[in-house]
Amino acid sequence: MMLKRRSILAITAVLLTASLSLPVTAISKERVVFSGGPAGGTFQVVANAIQVYKPIKKADSYRVKAQSSAGSVENLRKVNSGKAQMGVVYSGHVFLGREGRMKNDTKKYEDVMAVSWLYGAPAQLIVRKGSGIKSTKDLIGKKVGVGNAGSGAFANCELFFNHMGIWDKIERNAMGYNDAAQAFGNKQLDAFWLFTAFPSGAVIMAAQTNDIDLINLGKDAQDSGFFDQYPYFSKLSVPAETYRGVDYETPSFQDSALWVANADVTEDTVYKMLSTIYTDEGLAHMKAQKKTFKDMSLKTGPQGVVTPWHPGAVKFWKEKGMM
Repeated sequence: MMLKRRSILAITAVLLTASLSLPVTAISKERVVFSGGPAGGTFQVVANAIQVYKPIKKADSYRVKAQSSAGSVENLRKVNSGKAQMGVVYSGHVFLGREGRMKNDTKKYEDVMAVSWLYGAPAQLIVRKGSGIKSTKDLIGKKVGVGNAGSGAFANCELFFNHMGIWDKIERNAMGYNDAAQAFGNKQLDAFWLFTAFPSGAVIMAAQTNDIDLINLGKDAQDSGFFDQYPYFSKLSVPAETYRGVDYETPSFQDSALWVANADVTEDTVYKMLSTIYTDEGLAHMKAQKKTFKDMSLKTGPQGVVTPWHPGAVKFWKEKGMM
């Protein structure tokens, strides 16, 4: 009996010694669940791209695990609660969530901190050349494709058209971009709305069968005080010749997809991850995953953010002279 007890003690001692001899990093890596989006969507591409990047995988102080989700609103809630440490959330949802202004949700999501801008999703409104539609107000009484029900495009269309006072004065058709382009080509729609990067394949399709115009949404937004009420939208223009027959620059606005982190994620981890991704090699890796990330750079990283930054991000962007 004594011998058995001594053997157990000896084994315990060996195991304890072995555990103490392990590198600290082997037992103290910070776990980072990165919440993306539905399979095949751009949000999930971000999460997967960061998880598989070799310098991230080899990091000695943190471990990243990509996780799918329903998208921006779910990510806001998961990151705020700590169920995910990082994620992709639209700047608008971070802003509205922080103020308790989410649709049908007055909870304040105050533990979601900005890390960097990833890409922009601009608004585009397509009409037929010679239609007489020169501004958003001219859509009253018209048939308009407003995006898929439940999509970010639909939500932002509802937001903007309500702001302009026309949401209930148009004949709304909830449908995807390609379906809208086809219906537009068949004269079943007078206009259709998109909230996506340009050039859009759907608009290219529409321009093959019709002469098109783009509405100056930037002027409508500026004149109506839209930017003052929703400061997370930023200004941009669709360049001339982006689409066939549209030989003029068209001002518009965009929301921004942000990389965010829970407030409790360590400053060191956020700083190190930014320092890894925002290198020439890291940015090349991201851009190789999807063309949507073509504008990611040190210059664009701090843009599109109107809510508090994570301390690790503040350290990084200040160090790079961008803040």
